[in-house]
Amino acid sequence: MTNMAVTCTDVSKRYGNRMALNGLTLEIPSGGIVGILGPNGSGKSTLFRTLMGITRPDSGNISVLGSVPGWETNAKIAYLPDRARWYADHTVRKALDWGSSLLPNFDRSRALALAHEMNLDLGQSVNGMSRGTEARLMLILCLARQVPLMILDEPFFGIDLISREKIIDALVASATEQETTVLLSTHEISDTESLFDYAVFLRAGRVERQGNADSLRSQYGSMRDIMRNLFQEEVTSQ
Repeated sequence: MTNMAVTCTDVSKRYGNRMALNGLTLEIPSGGIVGILGPNGSGKSTLFRTLMGITRPDSGNISVLGSVPGWETNAKIAYLPDRARWYADHTVRKALDWGSSLLPNFDRSRALALAHEMNLDLGQSVNGMSRGTEARLMLILCLARQVPLMILDEPFFGIDLISREKIIDALVASATEQETTVLLSTHEISDTESLFDYAVFLRAGRVERQGNADSLRSQYGSMRDIMRNLFQEEVTSQ
């Protein structure tokens, strides 16, 4: 039987009148890069926050790496939210120092190499960073960790083409060399299509379609085609 990195059973989360997750049930196998795909408001970020234990579901059960989400599982997860909060006096170098001190299994030499490849100035202050520069730093803090699970929420937003290619190379290396399961939400499907080993398509907090990426492609076409066919109405209205 395939080991599952993530299992959700009938998970629901409501914010006021809106159901962010609505009886969500899915299994994500361990290993490889998994696309968590869908239009805005489909539940991707809420799913990620529940996997991290940041948000508690109203009902249902979640298992991450075989355990209930919490601080013990978080030590094994590298998580990239949509924005970060920094100490006011942090520079890129101090952010990497912070990672070395506080993040389990943080490889500082790998972080420095990635910072060099992505043209980050170690002396640059985090205050006033552009969205793209901040995104590169946040990604480095994730990619430098040797953990079984990485959760990346829109990692390519504001990232230039050259840095994007280097990030993709680093993701592939993490998934293959370190056997990390990577959960990746993105609207940049054209650039990431070839990355996915498995894909989950969400709509209104439920799984609309999921499966091995090659099997989905052979049955329905490219990931982009599947997105277009499943969510044309939602994407057009955004």
